[in-house]
Amino acid sequence: MKVLTLAAQEVRVGLRNRWVLATTVVMAALALSLTLLGSAPTGTVKADPLAVVVVSLASLTIFLVPLIALLLSFDTIVGEQERGTLMLLLSYPVSRWQIVLGKGLGQVAILAIATVLGYGAAGIALWLKSGVAEAAWQAYAAMVLTSIMLGATFVAMGCLASVLVRERATAAGLAVGIWLFFVLLYDTALLGVLVADQGRIVGKSVLDALLLLNPADAYRLFNMTASESVSVYSGMAGPGDPAALPPLAYVGVLALWIAIPLAIAIAAFRRRAL
Repeated sequence: MKVLTLAAQEVRVGLRNRWVLATTVVMAALALSLTLLGSAPTGTVKADPLAVVVVSLASLTIFLVPLIALLLSFDTIVGEQERGTLMLLLSYPVSRWQIVLGKGLGQVAILAIATVLGYGAAGIALWLKSGVAEAAWQAYAAMVLTSIMLGATFVAMGCLASVLVRERATAAGLAVGIWLFFVLLYDTALLGVLVADQGRIVGKSVLDALLLLNPADAYRLFNMTASESVSVYSGMAGPGDPAALPPLAYVGVLALWIAIPLAIAIAAFRRRAL
């Protein structure tokens, strides 16, 4: 109950400082833009417009949602400490793990509201059109759900960064570094390793394992391969299907990426001297 109370307070703060509104507007504007522009030529080529939008939105989500999640969470603890409210919060009958979990849950709720409303607006725009297959709607719903999970993984990492440092500016820099590493640098470095290795050491099984070490890659693989109607347009269908794991395995990987950083953040906060 205390965790839910803290989460609800975090959502109220998000509503008061316009975080929910700003995030929803940004996500809705970008999703609608991709929906209207990305599905425009599908009537000529007989492509499923929703499947095309799923591919486009999944690619956008990998860049946008982690950034929003880190902006929400990087000052979870260190921000409270700098404002002088952390000691007051700890004076209440609430455990340290409840503070971290409650605040993280509230930030995920803010992100979930923005994602459902923003991507829901794009879904409604496509629903008004015809020629959308039922399988594509299932893929769209799965994309929205896993987008929230992807955001939750970066909320957990943002909370961890906030616990490990003593200054808000340092936490902000660490959050930017996390975003750059997982969203941009990891895949670039992995590509460089593959080119240099030429298949001598890094085989398909090793590559699959390395991809799972990045939650953004697990998200991408799930949304590009879970649905046949989407995999056709993502270039990941056919005899050479690269999906090494069943779709639920990628969801499990995302769940681990939420649980492990959050558990480390809770353990570090328990040992932190104020």
